[in-house]
Amino acid sequence: MNQNIFNTTPPQATPPQAHAMSKTFMANVFSYMFAALAITGVVAYLFGTDLSLVQYLVNMETGGFTALGWVVMIAPIGLVILMSMGFHRLSSPVMLVLYIVYSILMGMSLSFIFWVYDIGTIYLTFGVTSATFGAMAVLGYTTKTDLTKFGGILYMALIGLIIAMVVNWFMNSSTMDYLISIIGVLIFTGLTAYDVQKLKRIGTGVEYGTQAASKLAIMGAVSLYLDFINLFLFLLRLFGGRD
Repeated sequence: MNQNIFNTTPPQATPPQAHAMSKTFMANVFSYMFAALAITGVVAYLFGTDLSLVQYLVNMETGGFTALGWVVMIAPIGLVILMSMGFHRLSSPVMLVLYIVYSILMGMSLSFIFWVYDIGTIYLTFGVTSATFGAMAVLGYTTKTDLTKFGGILYMALIGLIIAMVVNWFMNSSTMDYLISIIGVLIFTGLTAYDVQKLKRIGTGVEYGTQAASKLAIMGAVSLYLDFINLFLFLLRLFGGRD
């Protein structure tokens, strides 16, 4: 995500005005985020438990991806880049459509966890993720501590984590995979608090009902959505319980 979108200095507002604007903005962000998670969850369950739908993603004879399967694996990254780079050019309705398509594709992509993990483990992990995310979101929203430097450290750690994951793809070390999962959980737990605080500050300077406010809320929802999904996946790797 293009972090420059979120680095503009908000206009000055009185404390009561700023608080009201922030609450409205954050309500919109979380509404978009929860809606996307619901769409992703339903699509993931449908494709993960219905063989007739899975056939659209995987060639049952060869075991490889179909054309749609490859689109599902690659397109979500492209859509996030498109929304980020096209933030100033795209209208809010177009951004919203792209966001909905993104959540659908992510659901199709995540459907494969139903093939790998026990369904009880998936439900348990989702519950733990929800509780952890909620606690850190409240912390990020209410804390008086500036998390800016903390967030910078976490983003650098995230780059290191990605490199470690690429290296372990070749090494296939179970010990390293376990450590990567633990570090991933810690990083995205911290990023949740950081991103919520960042979005709260952005909310103090946006004008409710404008195109800019709507687009910022969508991009903020994408940021928190990714925090949640990545936290869920790293916790799922830790809990194991593979079928």
